[in-house]
Amino acid sequence: MSSDSPKRRLNAHLAGLARALGHEHRLELLEHLGQGEKTVELLARRAGVAFANVSQHLQQMRRAGLVTARRNGKRVHYSLADGPVIEAVSALRALAEHNLAEMPEAIRTYLTSIDDMEPVSTDELAARLRDGTVTLLDVRPEDEFRAGHLPGALNIALEDLGDRLTDLPAERQIIAYCRGPYCVLSFEAARLLRASGFDARRLGDGFPEWKAAGRPVESG
Repeated sequence: MSSDSPKRRLNAHLAGLARALGHEHRLELLEHLGQGEKTVELLARRAGVAFANVSQHLQQMRRAGLVTARRNGKRVHYSLADGPVIEAVSALRALAEHNLAEMPEAIRTYLTSIDDMEPVSTDELAARLRDGTVTLLDVRPEDEFRAGHLPGALNIALEDLGDRLTDLPAERQIIAYCRGPYCVLSFEAARLLRASGFDARRLGDGFPEWKAAGRPVESG
């Protein structure tokens, strides 16, 4: 097959996109951008990565069509590009969990060691929201909640949760959610709530996966 055949050119484009996804910092930045538009400064702070490195990662993902940017004065604001970006990351995660022996051990060590109770699926949550039988708790920072959240959710950032337990109804089950399946915020929230006497579970996915599935969201 000729090295410049259409098939190889197409595969070269696919490989370039895969390379753009192929860094742990870029995957984390995509998770943060899945919550809504953010400046480079805020992304660097939330991800705990140096500003210059975040800027370089974002530029590479922009060239690959994964993110978009707009300038407002001296600051550049980034957003996820249109298209199935979250679905691509979810597929990569599913493939890794299925094929890489290291993944289950890492999940047990860093996540389920905090909360090993079976999470609530998005389908189960949707049904229970229709029935009005649960309190939905968003434990992300307030700016991410304002940018978009699940319908009817109450926002209490994880760092404030311990001081606001009296704001939660004791008679209903609480389902906590955050940024995605590997986001530790909902794991910590579920553990804290159960230790405080609440009936609590966490959503297996996060806001970006819920939105990507075409389910309703609210903002403000």
